[in-house]
Amino acid sequence: MSFPGRAVQRTWHLVDASSQTVGRLATTIAPILKGKHKPTFRPNGDCGDYVVVINADKVHFSGKKWDDKIYRWHTGYPGGLKERPAKDMLARKPESVLKKAILGMLYRNNLRQTYMEPRLKIYAGPDHPHKAQLPDGVETLPVHPRKRRGSYHFGLGDKYSVTPFQVGLGENA
Repeated sequence: MSFPGRAVQRTWHLVDASSQTVGRLATTIAPILKGKHKPTFRPNGDCGDYVVVINADKVHFSGKKWDDKIYRWHTGYPGGLKERPAKDMLARKPESVLKKAILGMLYRNNLRQTYMEPRLKIYAGPDHPHKAQLPDGVETLPVHPRKRRGSYHFGLGDKYSVTPFQVGLGENA
């Protein structure tokens, strides 16, 4: 099936990250960046949406990950392996904690670096410069449930058309 790129509709989604677990939030955002919620999804095509994440400094980890989880990177120089625990990383760069979790769930290819990564906008506080792109009265995506049951589907609701197979589905689908 051929689908021209100029017919792709891109929407902007607002996500409030306050008091949400990092991994559960990343599993909600990553498919939206890929475009898996659209019927025109192609794994080799660029069809994802924009995602604006606010309050990234208020995310949570489960268990003892604040002390045990270590972020590592290399500077490129000999002996340049750097590491920082998660609570220090949140204090210095709160956006990078969530960004590394989301980008770790995307395929490592040219689509990720060229198209998906620039569409992810993460901000530490409640203010963001994308108020013009988001429609008036936009609601944030709902919190990811702790159990995967019910009719939870990326929190998109009635934005996209309902297929005949989804009409009969209720809360216990």
